Amino acid sequence: MEISKMRELEKIAAKIRLGVIESTYAAQSGHPGGSLSISDILAYLYFEEMNVYPDDPKNEARDRLVLSKGHTAPALYSALAVKGFFPFEELKTLRQADSRLQGHPDMKGIPGVDMTTGSLGLGISAACGMALAAKVDNKDYRVYAIVGDGESEEGQVWEASMFANHYKLDNLCVILDYNKLQIDGAVADVIGPAPFEPKLEAFGYNVITIDGHNFDEIEAAFKAARECNGRPTAIVANTVKGKGVSFMENKVNWHGAAPKDADYAIAIQEISANL
Repeated sequence: MEISKMRELEKIAAKIRLGVIESTYAAQSGHPGGSLSISDILAYLYFEEMNVYPDDPKNEARDRLVLSKGHTAPALYSALAVKGFFPFEELKTLRQADSRLQGHPDMKGIPGVDMTTGSLGLGISAACGMALAAKVDNKDYRVYAIVGDGESEEGQVWEASMFANHYKLDNLCVILDYNKLQIDGAVADVIGPAPFEPKLEAFGYNVITIDGHNFDEIEAAFKAARECNGRPTAIVANTVKGKGVSFMENKVNWHGAAPKDADYAIAIQEISANL
């Protein structure tokens, strides 16, 4: 990847992270940790990989993104705002009673949201349905689903995976956000579904493992996914929970805690250094 392109993506990812902090601080609730870990992935998806149309959010030719780990909506909202689906300032209305930016994505009220999610495990199933619909209707749009590592403890994730393999959904790309922490602690200590790669391979995926914060590796992975025929792709993205804010990184207590005044000031300063 050219240095200029990488630098631009780094700035976009920083803007997305800025929106995560601004929104959760304003709401004094939300899930910053897992939102920050997927910010680089979202930056690449919305600004390089996917065909989306901010002026026509329901365009039938668009690629679809399903945030299966719906509690990280602050990151999705921020990416949509940076892309131009709605004003960036609206992020500060997160979780307020009169706001359309609810705690979990709402496809009926928020432009750019392709699926209402929140109950873990359900999003990937919806993504499979979308991908199959594209096949049946002879459409060439692609479907992307972001799944949490803790979420993968849900049996429905694996039922959906069997479905994806059975119907040869090579237009489906599942991104596993492997930040290794969930609300109850380390994923390995709760149930411990790792190693993911052999399991995903056994379920029929074309499996690619990357550093989820390295844009060269992100780009190569999505290119390989597009070129894979006859089966779905799963990208295991090794990430850092709370990435980009020093005191949040790899700290499980930031799974679902909002920054206070002093936290906010430090976080904004650190993220802004990358803009």
